[in-house]
Amino acid sequence: MKKYKCSVCGYVYDPAQGDPDNGIAPGTSFENLPDTWNCPVCGATKDMFEPED
Repeated sequence: MKKYKCSVCGYVYDPAQGDPDNGIAPGTSFENLPDTWNCPVCGATKDMFEPED
């Protein structure tokens, strides 16, 4: 699964870790995150993330 980087603050969403503080279980792909999910660091919306190379 690909990692995605926030274009605003640089936070990297790693599907292997998920975002447990916000109810996202490890193993959740970026594509399967709810549309209401925001960057846990800066609050940017999901559409502000780009795939990391």
